[in-house]
Amino acid sequence: MRDWIELDHFKINLQLFAEEKTESATPHKREEVRKKGQVPRSGEVGPALIILTGFYVLKTAIGYGLERIHALIIYFLANATSWNGSEDTAFSFFLTAAKEAAIILLPVFGALLLVGYAAQAVQVGLMFNMSLIQPQLSRINPFEGFKRLFSKRAIVEFLKSVLKIGIVGWLAFAQVRQRLPWLTNLASLQIFDSSLLVGTSIVALAQGLGLTLLVLALADYYYQRWEFEKNIRMTKHEVKEEFKQTEGDPLIRSRIRQKQRELATRRMMQAVPTADVVITNPTHIAVALLYQADKMAAPEVVAKGAGVVAEKIRDLAKTHGVPLVENPPLARALFRSVDIGQQIPAELYAAVAEVLAFIYRLRNRAL
Repeated sequence: MRDWIELDHFKINLQLFAEEKTESATPHKREEVRKKGQVPRSGEVGPALIILTGFYVLKTAIGYGLERIHALIIYFLANATSWNGSEDTAFSFFLTAAKEAAIILLPVFGALLLVGYAAQAVQVGLMFNMSLIQPQLSRINPFEGFKRLFSKRAIVEFLKSVLKIGIVGWLAFAQVRQRLPWLTNLASLQIFDSSLLVGTSIVALAQGLGLTLLVLALADYYYQRWEFEKNIRMTKHEVKEEFKQTEGDPLIRSRIRQKQRELATRRMMQAVPTADVVITNPTHIAVALLYQADKMAAPEVVAKGAGVVAEKIRDLAKTHGVPLVENPPLARALFRSVDIGQQIPAELYAAVAEVLAFIYRLRNRAL
């Protein structure tokens, strides 16, 4: 497609007349961009939840963990005299320390793993896209990298980083200033009490940071969704073209429906000669009925129509000797309530039975 057109020695940029993207993305477009790995997500949600959850678990288990560490130190000191410097003794001490470390740390790491996975799953759902890890030359193109460095997105990310650093620094300063009076007295406390005090302070600081970062992460997530929706918008022309590709050209679909109607009408007309009777309005409606006592529980409508179609049904019936019975109320009731190929409803049994009985009497007399 040409971007410029020359008219009387003047060049006109056709992009100025390009249609604006004002339409929300269709489900098909959303599925296409998702296959390419383009989904609204914030990289801040996961770290914020991990920090918050990790230090909450530490706060819950810090007393238990310190007790086990204290017991481990006592165990090592009590058995120090039994250590003869052999590899077996050293390996035994190592296994004991590893076991205690696993008991303390595995619940923390397990919780962090689950939270990290949940943070991504909530945002984008289950998605595995191998194309994202395939090498692409555009990713190492220095010119493309230079453009990304000074793009709007890069500026927004830089401002977010500055904001996070400022908030984290202010919270850390506030926590240290609040606890400054007793920091100088740590040397006078027992090692267990001082460790518990420092650990509690660190956890409190981390929880404050985690909550703050979570609020920022949620704001960033909604910004990412807004930007994503903006980027995948479509023009009205694109929506029409996609509809043509997925649903077919409206003109073609109209022709297909017309052909289907013609085929259905042809099959219906072929069934008229097999009917037992055609009930008419008398001129506007015609309904052909077939009844085979050994195969059917009730009479079946094999053809029906109004106007020109009704006239063709009557002409076929006359040509093939199918009786015509004028009964406007019954004809209208059958035309409205019974589709082609369906049996008549129970409320019309009596009226139709009366017509069929009349036809059978005529046939018997003719015989």
